[in-house]
Amino acid sequence: MATLNNYSYLTLIELAKRTDPRGGTMAIAEILNQTNEIIGDMPWIEANDTFSHKTLRRLSLPEASWRKMNQGVGVGASRTFETVETIGMLEAYSEVDVELVKAAPDPRAFRMQEAAAFIEGMGQTLAYTMFYGDSGVTPETFTGLQVRLDAVAQQNVISQGNNTNVGNTSVYIVKWGPTQAHMIYPRGSKSMGISHNDLGEVTVYTGSALFGSSTPANNMFQAYRDHFTMKAGFCVRDDRCIARLCNVSFDGVEASKQLDEDNLIKLLNYMPQRGNGSVLYMERNVMASFDILAKDKTNVFYQPGSPFGAPQVLFRGHPIHLCDKISTSEAVIA
Repeated sequence: MATLNNYSYLTLIELAKRTDPRGGTMAIAEILNQTNEIIGDMPWIEANDTFSHKTLRRLSLPEASWRKMNQGVGVGASRTFETVETIGMLEAYSEVDVELVKAAPDPRAFRMQEAAAFIEGMGQTLAYTMFYGDSGVTPETFTGLQVRLDAVAQQNVISQGNNTNVGNTSVYIVKWGPTQAHMIYPRGSKSMGISHNDLGEVTVYTGSALFGSSTPANNMFQAYRDHFTMKAGFCVRDDRCIARLCNVSFDGVEASKQLDEDNLIKLLNYMPQRGNGSVLYMERNVMASFDILAKDKTNVFYQPGSPFGAPQVLFRGHPIHLCDKISTSEAVIA
């Protein structure tokens, strides 16, 4: 979660900052907010187990034979492979002193401001995990795109050729759908995505490391407590529905040299239906390069569209979406 300072509890200083000279609640400039458009693209499907989702992939098809008169043919059968995707639990608590809330010009708005910050932070964590989560290293999370696409020997991974970790990033491609790639949430869960539960007024003890060793362990005060939860996993039913253009550099070279359209075309053609319905995800510097290329009227691959007045850059009909959580210091894939 992005942060400028590590505060565990709101203070009077924070209350003073959020109160304008006329006594109202000030709007906060959310400078830590990010754009991670992948979150809005994710389809969510209920898992077939509590904290995992089992899927089957077909490995082989039965063979048929041309038959002659008075001669039979052999018996055939298909083969399948079982995979299990895990679901992680992301949680956070917020506690605000009751008296601090009462002192705010608009107590409800004051609490909602804090809740909005938690929701934004959890959304950023989800976006980061979508790209860099690794359940093999951190079992409580789920596995994201980078770990699934970590070698150029894979048919759906192509290197752009950069050989330094500084300014190194990737373009990720996902074809979303119920039999392609989708998010999962626990079976029987009442909600998907982030859930906010207002636990109301509770008694809080000061005997923790948050207050320092000089604070008496059994001192108590009343606080409003909020609980934020999200249970999510990432399921790839068909490995051909995800792809990665890795080792992409943006360190000052011309925009036209940062990306090789031929590589993107190869990756899209590897996907089912030539990638029809896929979305390209990239970080801000590479996105700017795409925008620059899109304005070149001689370029035949990029089409700047404007559905309902909103600018949208397309690559051969595929939307290009911005994700700030894509790293600019990825390890080079040799």
